[in-house]
Amino acid sequence: MLSVCAARRFLLALLAVALAAAAAPVAAGSLSRGTAAFYRGDYVRAFRELSPLAERENAIALGLLGFMYEHGFGAPQAYDAAADLYARAAIQGNPFAQAMLGLLYDKGHGVPQDFVLAYKWLNLAAARTSGRERDAYARFRNAVASKMSTDEIVIGQRLALNWSPALPAPALRLSH
Repeated sequence: MLSVCAARRFLLALLAVALAAAAAPVAAGSLSRGTAAFYRGDYVRAFRELSPLAERENAIALGLLGFMYEHGFGAPQAYDAAADLYARAAIQGNPFAQAMLGLLYDKGHGVPQDFVLAYKWLNLAAARTSGRERDAYARFRNAVASKMSTDEIVIGQRLALNWSPALPAPALRLSH
């Protein structure tokens, strides 16, 4: 079993891979500056750059901010805020956020502990990635499955099969 520090380093490495792959088609700007600041350890700047994007429901920014809140990087550690940010990105289909949300459900951090929902989100994350990232998410999913009954696994699989991504709601514009 991985130590907490080793698991955290592993998750940071996965985050780097996921963000690099997902950020490629995104135009340079706040997202690029925010992710670069994050990897430099300038979490205050990362938070400042990513927050406006998260307010516009950018899934990558939501996932990265969720990670910052979960681990207390540049923001107070707040599992409930992390869960909210991960959920907003996960419903858009962001595999990193899906996996992180699944891990929160597994531990009951910021959300009620629920192995079925943990399995669902980790299964979706594994299905939407490839390579080392997929292998890691599948291992996390299988670890959760080891705590579940066969019936619970079937329910988790069914939830994942019936799931489809949702686009973020457009911002409402109020006329003056």
